[in-house]
Amino acid sequence: MGIIPCPLRCQSKKKSTNSDQSHPTYLHSDSSSSSSLKSTNSSLYSQPSLPSVPSLTPTSTQTELFSNTYCAATFKGNSSYIFCLSLSGKHLYTGNSNGEILLWNRDPLNHSTEYIVVARSSSSVKFIVIFGDKLFSAHQDHKIRVWKIDNDAPNQNYKCVATLPTLNDRCMRLFSAKNYVEVRRNKKCTWVHHVDTVSALASSIDSSLLYSASWDRTFKVWRTSDFKCLESVLNAHDDAINAIALSKNGYVYTGSADKKIKIWKKEEGEKKLHSLVATLEKHKSAVNALALSTDGSVLYSGACDRSIIVWEKDSGGSGKMVVAGALRGHTKAILCLAVVSDLVCSGSADKTVRIWKRGIGKSYSCLSVFEGHRGPVKCLTAAFDSKNSSSRNKDDFGSGNSYVVYSGSLDCDIKVWKFWVPSL
Repeated sequence: MGIIPCPLRCQSKKKSTNSDQSHPTYLHSDSSSSSSLKSTNSSLYSQPSLPSVPSLTPTSTQTELFSNTYCAATFKGNSSYIFCLSLSGKHLYTGNSNGEILLWNRDPLNHSTEYIVVARSSSSVKFIVIFGDKLFSAHQDHKIRVWKIDNDAPNQNYKCVATLPTLNDRCMRLFSAKNYVEVRRNKKCTWVHHVDTVSALASSIDSSLLYSASWDRTFKVWRTSDFKCLESVLNAHDDAINAIALSKNGYVYTGSADKKIKIWKKEEGEKKLHSLVATLEKHKSAVNALALSTDGSVLYSGACDRSIIVWEKDSGGSGKMVVAGALRGHTKAILCLAVVSDLVCSGSADKTVRIWKRGIGKSYSCLSVFEGHRGPVKCLTAAFDSKNSSSRNKDDFGSGNSYVVYSGSLDCDIKVWKFWVPSL
């Protein structure tokens, strides 16, 4: 158990029956009901690629692979699948299939540090979001749990301070028929409940709102001050929602097993609800991952069709997202995406991590292919490696930036990848 250095360049399936209720139903405290569905995970399956979308990447003979990349360490000791990662300060948090949240020292040079189990639950941890002294975790048992972090003693066991929906939220909806929605034939529950795996979380820019997406085809909005459910969009998609992303200007992007990406926006006003702005349809199979560029002008979507589609705002000024092209190179389904600066990191069921950099115009280059995992790469997070960047001798290496990428896999390991990207 602990951290093991790696040598240089070490070598769910989700199906569901579609409902004929394809139009979204918007629910909040005075809304009516809609239906839901039961689904199972199919995100590991690869399907035919996209012949109709042009590639933004050069051929393999033109792709520049940087030799100055390496696997700095492998975090070992965890005995279950790694489903999610999150960076916070000096620490890396991971969630696994045993329902545990583990805390690691993110510095791979500190080999004496072993992981600490800071939280335990009875259900797989699918996603983690951290802000302030709160950690929000999404689970397979349809719940969102809130954990209190003691910043003076972050290595101690965390207390679960709430489970969403809260008891108060449930009781408030209990006695009014209008608060019940049909989730299966002859079965109803209040609209504040997710009724299938909570697959993804995202927080608003000011951390006042938490968004949750689920395999039950809904996404919900929660107030982080008192954990109240403010809104639920039922039948947001025709199939399970696998990913959600928020832009700084308030747009919400959802990616689904129905092959679609939908864009939502809430107009000004406290009582306004999210409305559908646009539907993006180019993928030929389930959308598993979404990521936005730092300025929100570019959306990246990864799917079982093995491609990462690049969506950009229409240059005509309409603000609509249009296809710029696709990043190709992975041989199996894309399972996760992360963006840092002008780089896109992708993890795949082909057990590799790829690093893409935008060049002149709309061209992209694959800077590196990280190999070493023995199972599908399920989650990624990336950041500047400020320590290494500042210690570089510019006379030897030239100007540029150093980055670190953490990848979690179904082989139960977390790998730490480091690479240097020179300035052009």
